[in-house]
Amino acid sequence: MSIIRAVLFDLGGTLIRTAPIPDIFMRILRKHGINPPLNADETDFPRFMDEMSPESFRLPYMEFWRIYNIKILRRLGVKDDLERIADMITLEWWDNADLEVYPDVPETLSMLRSRGLKTGIVSNGFQLDIREVLSRTGLEGMFEVTVGVDDVGEPKPRVRIFHHALGLLKIKPCEAIFVGDDPKADYEGAEAAGMKPILIDRKGIIRGDYRRIRDLREIADYL
Repeated sequence: MSIIRAVLFDLGGTLIRTAPIPDIFMRILRKHGINPPLNADETDFPRFMDEMSPESFRLPYMEFWRIYNIKILRRLGVKDDLERIADMITLEWWDNADLEVYPDVPETLSMLRSRGLKTGIVSNGFQLDIREVLSRTGLEGMFEVTVGVDDVGEPKPRVRIFHHALGLLKIKPCEAIFVGDDPKADYEGAEAAGMKPILIDRKGIIRGDYRRIRDLREIADYL
């Protein structure tokens, strides 16, 4: 059995929670006096990796989100200057997201550091978003590596993004645990990359045969 030398995390839904995506989107629109003809719900906001083409992950940050946001605006029946509104949503997103660190995160990171383990983030967000979130939540500088989708041009669950983080840490896949809240992108992706995956299922509602925890502090049982 390999010795665990690092624990890597997904970001949103694992370390950080936010207001629901439809709420953030509509909050920004209404703040600017834009009232879409149609109401927004979760079905209008698919995971962007499913909505966007593989090639789009190599686009510049603003261009990527402009394309995605315009898709949503059209679903909601907005017909004004879509590019301007889409960029406005991108620029104001984190001001309206109600960012919050999960209560178990500080103690977990402290425990891992006390054991001499490296930590990192592998996210399907862009580096600009990762840095913004960490800065706003006081977690900046807490991780040896942060890897975003724009570092490799491919999202989870593709293994390249996981291997990129492992390469930066100079460790083997079998020496790392990966913790995330998405069964496919996080658990199956990390497992395919040769890492030991753990699913964080805080509400105990995800079905399937997974190695799972309800609280990040339970990671200690797998070290």
